[in-house]
Amino acid sequence: MPETLPETMTAVEISQPGPPEVLKAVTRPRPAPGPGEVLVRVAAAGVNGPDLKQRQGLYPPPKGATDLPGLEVAGTVAARGAGVAEWKEGDAVCALVNGGGYAEYCPVPAGQCLPVPKGLSMVEAAALPETFFTVWNNVAMRAGLREGESFLVHGGAGGIGSAAIQIAKALGARVFATASSPEKCDVCRQLGADRAINYKTEDFVEVVRAEAPGGGIDVILDMIGGEYVARNIKALATDGRMVHIAFDKGSTVEVNLMAVMLKRLTLTGSTLRPRSAEFKAEVARQLRTRIWPLIEAGSIRPLIHAAFPLARAADAHRLMESGGHVGKIVLTV
Repeated sequence: MPETLPETMTAVEISQPGPPEVLKAVTRPRPAPGPGEVLVRVAAAGVNGPDLKQRQGLYPPPKGATDLPGLEVAGTVAARGAGVAEWKEGDAVCALVNGGGYAEYCPVPAGQCLPVPKGLSMVEAAALPETFFTVWNNVAMRAGLREGESFLVHGGAGGIGSAAIQIAKALGARVFATASSPEKCDVCRQLGADRAINYKTEDFVEVVRAEAPGGGIDVILDMIGGEYVARNIKALATDGRMVHIAFDKGSTVEVNLMAVMLKRLTLTGSTLRPRSAEFKAEVARQLRTRIWPLIEAGSIRPLIHAAFPLARAADAHRLMESGGHVGKIVLTV
């Protein structure tokens, strides 16, 4: 018989826009899965940059999404909505969610779930969806990174960066990564980067011009924006592609279009959260085919810095904002 689920659950909500202290543990009604959804009993939830921006009031959830933060979870299927056949109660899954990961239960479209890879803990699995969906969508699908090309990611020791290094290597690229210290550069190399650049002591433009095949980078994944945009354009090879997924240094920049024209560059970007469930399901299918076997073989693994109990979500946000982490920060439920 199906288990009896509680009527309420513990969740962490954003009581008002502000610093980490505004994250408060509360009791809320347990959600039910809608048609085409599964209800995940959350064991762990990843912490990501968009969570911090939502807490600050800078990234409102899309229409129809819960106000609870949290974009990725791992756990077990507790219930199924109408029309769900590919998962059953008790299945161990990790999922890209539209919000609500900071809770004991979270509904998610069934197509956005993936099996927890063999050999990974729930904490490790919870660190996969947001970063791996984001990197695969932008690096493989949008930029079309190919075997033999060169790739550069900024912040290679972070959650996105550590996933990007490993995925780009799996695609057969020569990988460059920037980081802020010798220790973080070591991490990038351990993840597979062919060249780690300490941006505090080296100019990444000069490095890639000297060391990248052909004197430039084919694909750059940028989360910095601001002054980095012009420098990235200088670092790109002819026919290079730059994909923007965040802009820590600002989204309004001045671009020399002559350089874009002369080198036939493609400048693009995307956000994942507002995309349709059908699109996210397609990303999930590609990840399951191309990347999940590599995770299960041990050649790709999520990099975990720390795990905090759900009630200490504020501490997790403080750590992420400090910039002192290497890899992902996860909440346990």
